Amino acid sequence: MSKTTNKFAPEVRERAVRMVLDHEGDHPSRWAAITSIAEKIGCSGHTLLEWVKKAEVNSGKRAGVPTEVADKLKALERENRELRQANEILRKASAYFAQAELDRPFKR
Repeated sequence: MSKTTNKFAPEVRERAVRMVLDHEGDHPSRWAAITSIAEKIGCSGHTLLEWVKKAEVNSGKRAGVPTEVADKLKALERENRELRQANEILRKASAYFAQAELDRPFKR
């Protein structure tokens, strides 16, 4: 999840991207189409450009890591980090209890 708040609903994003792709030929350049549509929906041109790039990556038209793969990787990295922390805690606890056992007086 990104650190910024998402001002626009996913439906608005999808519609804006679709509008850019559909009306790209009606403008002299892709950027002209993006700025025109961005003004209409109230976002910056760079934001809409990022949405278009992301949609192209997810559809396979542009090289990159699709959103679902990136999300899965992020979740696995988080799980890996948590497991490493748990292992470190267990290692330290094991060493502590082993030392306590050695320090205990011997009884016959």
